[in-house]
Amino acid sequence: MSLEMNDFVIAETAEEAVDRLAELHRQATDALSQALKRYIKERIEPDAEQRALFRYPLLRITYRCQGEVPSTTRAFAKIQVPGNYSVTVTHPDAFRKYLLEQLRPLMHDFTVLVEVGTSQQNIPYPYVVEQGDELAGSGVTAAELARVFPSTDLSAATDGVADGLYDWEHTDPLPLALFDAARVDFSLRRLVHYTGSDWRLVQPWILLTNYHRYVDQFIRHGIDQLRDDPRFVRMVLPGNVVVERGMDEGEMQAIVDTVVWHRYQMPAYHLIAADGHGVTLVNIGVGPSNAKNITDHLAVLRPHCWLMIGHCGGLRQSQTIGDYVLAHAYMRRDGILDRVLPPHIPLPALAEVQQALQEAAAQVTGERGEDLKRRLRTGTVLTYDDRNWELRWAQERPLINLSRAVAVDMESGTVAAQGYRLRVPYGTLLCVSDKPLHSEIKLPGSASAFYQRAVSQHLRIGIAALDLLRNQLNALHSRKLRSFDEPPFR
Repeated sequence: MSLEMNDFVIAETAEEAVDRLAELHRQATDALSQALKRYIKERIEPDAEQRALFRYPLLRITYRCQGEVPSTTRAFAKIQVPGNYSVTVTHPDAFRKYLLEQLRPLMHDFTVLVEVGTSQQNIPYPYVVEQGDELAGSGVTAAELARVFPSTDLSAATDGVADGLYDWEHTDPLPLALFDAARVDFSLRRLVHYTGSDWRLVQPWILLTNYHRYVDQFIRHGIDQLRDDPRFVRMVLPGNVVVERGMDEGEMQAIVDTVVWHRYQMPAYHLIAADGHGVTLVNIGVGPSNAKNITDHLAVLRPHCWLMIGHCGGLRQSQTIGDYVLAHAYMRRDGILDRVLPPHIPLPALAEVQQALQEAAAQVTGERGEDLKRRLRTGTVLTYDDRNWELRWAQERPLINLSRAVAVDMESGTVAAQGYRLRVPYGTLLCVSDKPLHSEIKLPGSASAFYQRAVSQHLRIGIAALDLLRNQLNALHSRKLRSFDEPPFR
């Protein structure tokens, strides 16, 4: 049963709260979309009453009790201090599972008042324009629409909560989640632009790679899974090209061959499972800027884990091309996050992820003990923003020596730092593709032999690690990623 109070509705269950959020969001986006179409067609501006409808729904939680300590070791769905908490919400239908995962345990473990209503935060008109076709040929400019309708306000889309810039001592209400609706909508549109597919297709288990050859192997793996494993129902490729379970293999391959992936800067490939625990692979390309860019946007989807599965340069004489490096620590020389997460802040290795990657390597290679140690090196990975760091070897050598680094790349430290910063479990398993300090560089012939031998096995290890992690979700969302000033939702 729900009661109205000051235009807000009290929700007795998590389901009631999410249903009400979804209803309000549909009403707001329908009203904005209809007004936009009316203006484009007839140049009729919305009146004040109509404008008041163009607002995000708000979820509000009030907690007055003290001393309630739930018995669970769960890192999320916890309230640390009494107070009022709130967050604007976008696309509640798409985020339904996530919202319920937060609200159910929180409402069970704490004595809280949960209310849903309409916020004062406007929905920017670009976020209800699906493809842009609505505006084509209308003669209406973006500047004109921004004058008539709510437009994007970049000052409202920030990472202040994630970066610890929120004043918890003197602010009311406190943040309920890391990202509000404006920040989420900003990233959802960027995901479509960069990955070439609908953001709703991104799965909660994410692999990030820096070479397209991993994509070929992922597609091959997806076709095999659609043929052999009833858990998987379809694979969606860039451009929203769909390969369905039940197609014959020739038909699948013919569809794959139509994909023009290079239209997109960071194309994504989604292997979708019926239980919602599928895998997405994103080819992020080379460099820490790309790594930060895509993880900024993937983070709003609150994935369960992202793993960096790519190539690196081996720094030790004992390593062999094709060996693996499991990062236990990161030396960040990329500079991309220094202003918000200084490089002297340690990035903890997450035990569950480390153990899963090592066990997956053992399962896939068939090697354990000393045999696995010869193939799999653990240690510090050094991440640069300069691909030609070797030209500064004389200056860099002392720091590399002090760090005891075993591998060098351009993305892993950034991906890990973003996972730590944005509270997304992370890990790194790299494959040695060259040894720049020992005259083993990438040459065309050796590179081809290396790719043919190593890439398929490496990708299978990453996927196997995600399979192992699915069974330990509560432990995976580690308390290591939470601060003492932390919103209740993960």
